[in-house]
Amino acid sequence: MSTGTPPPVDTPVCPRHPDRVSYVRCQRCGRPACPECQRQAAVGVQCVDCVAAAARTQRPTRTALGGTLRQGRPVVTITFIAICVASFVAQQVVPGWTSRWAFAPFIGEVEPWRFLTAAFLHSTGGVFHILFNMVALWMIGPYLEGMLGRARFAALYLLSAIGGSVGVLLLASPDALSWYTGVVGASGAVFGLFGAVLVVLRRLGRDARGILVILALNVVMGFVVQGIAWQAHLGGLAVGAILGAAYAYAPRDHRRTVGIGATAVMAVLLVLVSVLRYMAV
Repeated sequence: MSTGTPPPVDTPVCPRHPDRVSYVRCQRCGRPACPECQRQAAVGVQCVDCVAAAARTQRPTRTALGGTLRQGRPVVTITFIAICVASFVAQQVVPGWTSRWAFAPFIGEVEPWRFLTAAFLHSTGGVFHILFNMVALWMIGPYLEGMLGRARFAALYLLSAIGGSVGVLLLASPDALSWYTGVVGASGAVFGLFGAVLVVLRRLGRDARGILVILALNVVMGFVVQGIAWQAHLGGLAVGAILGAAYAYAPRDHRRTVGIGATAVMAVLLVLVSVLRYMAV
């Protein structure tokens, strides 16, 4: 609050700054408002207190798929990128960091957290692996985060990441080297975003051919280029497409219920499929 000698009693003063004379009054409450406390409204001027009260009671603006329309940076996307980058640095400087968190079918049963943690690791042989994944995440992530909202986008990304590891588990053979080969990378999660954005674009009636071309090229590369875990790509893609469809086509009045339900069902399904796969070994 400002200090100083208050003006005469009959002079209109700002309630928040009693030492400031103001002949401009708020259009809502009628109180005087000094220049610092004035906020331009559609008609006239409102004080900061009325603007704050209106903001608390106003329902948030929603996107076409029910996400809260926000201004500013896509914090969830940035957070995932930051975790991947920090983990990549740790892979370079902390001995055993990669082997501690990477996923391989033979160890996933006793250390199930690896189904997820592997998605925050990348090949240490160069920067291209993490670079490609982070560029793809930055290209698609902000759009999906904005359309779906932070919670559903985070669930989509994390479950797609787990789905990538489950894909590796399902398509690996206990009698082959693939059962003991560690896999790392955010590719499963990124392919989940590809699957989801494809569904979202079709739901909104927008051109999805560009995503189809990118998706097709990446699928082909997974089978042609050595060292790419295409199984994780397929697993993440399937999870992302299914969740994306559930989020995008949920009835408007039941989006929250469908979103929570679809997320929970997918999580349970991934656990159940993994358990049955290990029981069959």
